[in-house]
Amino acid sequence: MKKPLLSATLFARVALTLVVVVIAAFVLWRVVDYYTFAPWTRDGRVSANVIQVAPDVSGLILKVNVADNQAVRQGQVLFVIDPARFELALQQAQANALQRKATLDQARREYARNKTLSDLVAHEVLEVSLSRVQAAEAAYADAQVAIGVAQLNQQRATVVSPVDGYLSDRAPRDGEFVTAGRSVMAIVDTNSFRVDGYFEETKLHDISIGQGVTIHLMGDDRPLHGHVQSIAVAIEDRDRAQGSNLLPNVNPAFSWVRLAQRIPVRVKLDEIPPGVRLIAGRTATVSIDPLPGNKRSHASGSAP
Repeated sequence: MKKPLLSATLFARVALTLVVVVIAAFVLWRVVDYYTFAPWTRDGRVSANVIQVAPDVSGLILKVNVADNQAVRQGQVLFVIDPARFELALQQAQANALQRKATLDQARREYARNKTLSDLVAHEVLEVSLSRVQAAEAAYADAQVAIGVAQLNQQRATVVSPVDGYLSDRAPRDGEFVTAGRSVMAIVDTNSFRVDGYFEETKLHDISIGQGVTIHLMGDDRPLHGHVQSIAVAIEDRDRAQGSNLLPNVNPAFSWVRLAQRIPVRVKLDEIPPGVRLIAGRTATVSIDPLPGNKRSHASGSAP
């Protein structure tokens, strides 16, 4: 009577062991599939366009209207360069234009008089008076351009924000001298935030333009959603350099362990939930959502 009971107990243990083994194998397969083949990466970064603000004219800063790390709007005045020199340059250009206008009027009167007296005035004299009118007209046009340049310099003495964004942590100070074309502050464009994911080349076959993407920022549990905007078409070849004779200098060393190259994939954010703080350079986990009908069903959440 004890042998059937023993056989049933043994059968139950074997069945339970098989069930546990099957479950463990399935879980192991899922983990290996996710980490090896699923298109996701922890190597993601929040990126944004950084606008270098440089004045178009040189001079002393009269007043700075913003502070470090401040939010600014497009067209908002950042700082003002002392306009005194530009006002004087405008007055000088206007005075020069008046002088050339007087010269032009005089040349026109002389040409009109000589033309009226064409029977009494030599043809060469008429041509000379005409050339004087043309030269005076060119000089007066040049003076008008000088006025426009002076007005533009006066206008550019007030430096405004080109985009909506946030200032860097180094705004200029009152009294500093700035040079035309030299950057004095940086603005992070808030309308250009995106995520760059660096995927292994072995996972690119599951990534397509326009495909949905789920992003998890480090330290924030709220997911962000976007779509693949572009995939890089070239990366730097670190094993090849240019020799002194302009021939390729290829590294002869080769490691037996070949690591997959990382390919940048740009992700455009569809929407940003309220309260999520986007900071350029912040770390992100990027997971490509499976396409409809794809047999492989990858988890779209953060990596385990």
